[in-house]
Amino acid sequence: MGGPTIALVTGANKGIGYEIAAGLGALGWRIGVGARDRQRRDTAVAKLRAAGTDAFGVPLDVADDASVAAAAELVAEHAGGLDVLVNNAAITGGMPQTPSRVDPATVRVVVETNVIGVIRVTNAMLPMLRGSASPRVVNMSSSVGSLALQTTPDIDMGPVPAAYLASKTFLNAVTVQYAKELGDAGILVNSGCPGFTATDLNGFQGVRTPQQGAAIAIHLATLPDDGPTGGFFDDAGTVPW
Repeated sequence: MGGPTIALVTGANKGIGYEIAAGLGALGWRIGVGARDRQRRDTAVAKLRAAGTDAFGVPLDVADDASVAAAAELVAEHAGGLDVLVNNAAITGGMPQTPSRVDPATVRVVVETNVIGVIRVTNAMLPMLRGSASPRVVNMSSSVGSLALQTTPDIDMGPVPAAYLASKTFLNAVTVQYAKELGDAGILVNSGCPGFTATDLNGFQGVRTPQQGAAIAIHLATLPDDGPTGGFFDDAGTVPW
């Protein structure tokens, strides 16, 4: 028999990322806690271990090539492989972000983390994922990135955070392309929306708990081998692109 399923969760030191790590850890999985902040990362790992999760820290800045390369080496050496990658790390870039007023530099920084960071981490981890019996990639997106919902007259998407919103639309497009490329390798790649969750990303204004927000990522991380790929989902089912 093989060892436990191994997962890496980016941005796992707090909020939804931490709850994703905790939820997967409760399944008996071994969890890599990816985070930039050493103190917060160590605290999260200690808390997870105290709850019975086999967790280990992974220093990881998704916007830095060297950091991501080092993280891949650490996971390979420490865990011997990777079965599931949850790309959860993200930033908003601050508000307001109306398209006529947003600083192009803000858009660049947000896309660097929310999209290019996902590509950077995914590509670094792909060699290990290809060696897994049931590899999964989960990209944490948002319904604000749905062009269909944005253009439905009766749906109020709230303020227009141009950089953040566009980054999630971009991420969804990347998710589809990864799913197409990696389908023959049996790697299921999907986007998940956590809903309006109370985290520091939105000043804790959300109506859902981080544990509730983590549920969709846990679902997509544990899909059966004949599960969907290239889709966008929330707790209620499929989210329109």
